Amino acid sequence: MTTLNLGILAHVDAGKTSLTERLLYAAGVIDAVGSVDDGNTQTDSSALERRRGITIKSAVVSFRLGDVTVNLIDTPGHPDFIAEVERVLGVLDGAVLVVSAVEGVQAQTRILMRTLRRLRIPTLIFANKIDRRGARSDGLLRALAERLTPAVVAMGAVRGLGTRDAAFTPYGPGDEDFRAALADLLTRHDDDLLTAYVEDALTYPRLRDALAAQVRQGRAHPVFFGSAITGTGLDALTAGIRELLPRAGDDADGPVSGTVFKIERGAAGEKVACARLFSGTVRVRDALRFGDAGEAKVTGISVFDGGAAVPRGRAGPGDIVRLRGLGGVRIGDSLGEPPSGDATGHFAPPTLETVVVPRRRSDRGALHAALTELAEQDPLIGLRQDDLGQEISVSLYGEVQKEVIQATLADDFGLDVEFRETTTLHVERPAGTGEAVEVGQKDGNPFLATIGLRVDPAPAGSGTRFRLEVELGCLPYAFFAAVEETTHATLRRGPRGWQVTDCTVTMTRAGYFPPVSTAADFRGLTPRVLRAALRRAGTVVCEPLQRFHLEVPEDTYGGLAPVLGRLRAVPRTTEVHGTVRTVEGEIPAARVHELERRLPGLTRGEGLLECTFDRYAPVHGEAPGRPR
Repeated sequence: MTTLNLGILAHVDAGKTSLTERLLYAAGVIDAVGSVDDGNTQTDSSALERRRGITIKSAVVSFRLGDVTVNLIDTPGHPDFIAEVERVLGVLDGAVLVVSAVEGVQAQTRILMRTLRRLRIPTLIFANKIDRRGARSDGLLRALAERLTPAVVAMGAVRGLGTRDAAFTPYGPGDEDFRAALADLLTRHDDDLLTAYVEDALTYPRLRDALAAQVRQGRAHPVFFGSAITGTGLDALTAGIRELLPRAGDDADGPVSGTVFKIERGAAGEKVACARLFSGTVRVRDALRFGDAGEAKVTGISVFDGGAAVPRGRAGPGDIVRLRGLGGVRIGDSLGEPPSGDATGHFAPPTLETVVVPRRRSDRGALHAALTELAEQDPLIGLRQDDLGQEISVSLYGEVQKEVIQATLADDFGLDVEFRETTTLHVERPAGTGEAVEVGQKDGNPFLATIGLRVDPAPAGSGTRFRLEVELGCLPYAFFAAVEETTHATLRRGPRGWQVTDCTVTMTRAGYFPPVSTAADFRGLTPRVLRAALRRAGTVVCEPLQRFHLEVPEDTYGGLAPVLGRLRAVPRTTEVHGTVRTVEGEIPAARVHELERRLPGLTRGEGLLECTFDRYAPVHGEAPGRPR
């Protein structure tokens, strides 16, 4: 029995969860197909997912396709949860990208496909909703080729398009047009195949073998048509999954290597790590390394089989496992040896922030504990507590995520909260070099410690780094650790209130008073010295910029261009293809929502906007301070 870890991805409402239900039903895992509208689907298990009819958290369910065990991972489709999607991508062997045959290629579809191609994840495309009025086939194929990738090929013909009788018939060896389309696509990357084609020696079995090989290399993307609601086209899709997508590795005797992509809580509140194993074998009671320095004994293992997770004494390569006992584990941690390749690390940072306030003042402590637990499950949700007002802020990707947090706090923790107005997150970067020194018990220094710190600018995107220019023997190690830890904590709030980044902090002087000095003296003095050094260096407030891709009818661009200017959008390239103008450029993240709101009215509802985080850039004009 081989294993395939399969991701289902799509723009919201394309039918991703419905396809998951249909696959589970066809495999005999469930007795009836659940409905998103009725709130009874297998993978959307939380109360909020059922109420909203959207997937918020990735969910895993297992089924059999012949001799293949498929661990199917259903992922969110809403753009606010793109980080949840990206975490899952690194554990996949292959993916099915669902596209609506009615709505076509949407902004989130393009973002997902670009990420899949960047990570070279073998991907099949499923054009859903062929039974719906307005469904397209040839026009959709052209849009897929133009907007996603030119390496697409239809795997069959559709009849009865847009009616309840719509059906999909796979092509076979006798379909000459299909053979020609396959040959045209596959010979672009295979000279031997091209030679066989020219010599009229290219057989259909060889074409199918070459198709499977290029799909597994991420070079070709077969397109299947169907309807998740009626089940038409599902047999062809499952045959494609079995034939064309690669299997997980089987190095059970190698070193343990895996990745944690999700954290859950068990019935007793304990952490449960959801992970993909790439090699090696993990057994109950094994001591397992995770992250940078953690190690703990595995107390329980569950492996997905026949729809749900079942207890096992061991797990091997290719398995999606739920591990108990790893108390300090976090999302993104490696297990054992770090996996090779580009599995993680491409997460765009949150660019929004909001203050969370309990409606009952007595719930303030419980709110902090609950948000801390949620941040453990999603490390891309950052928490900040204002030292003066004791207010708690969370960083976000969008307004829907705010609603999710509010509902989760109510449903899971019994906390009734409200949110202040959402603001855009900025950062501060040092404008120059600044240095400060305080000597123990001199010039008003109340601490039994001497610290000198220098702040230097660092390249954009490099984060923060702490280094020493003093000898290691001049202080006990615990005092150095106290200075480094406090340095990173202090940089979370710079002179203008924003996090300070892209800098190097160097310890230039150190001293203590044995035996009375303690680490607390160094923790207390470090913020004073570092803030003085930052004031002397000066900081520049930077705002997040989004890279945008805009497609609009050519005749509407004249009215849209002034709006782009008022929103401080800067077009970098513009091209016209027939009646469509494509514009690429950058726009402040704070202005994206306004552009999204105005775009339909300015483009007759035909405008397509895709935005992704690009970088932080200095604010022009008066720089905002962070609200306290």
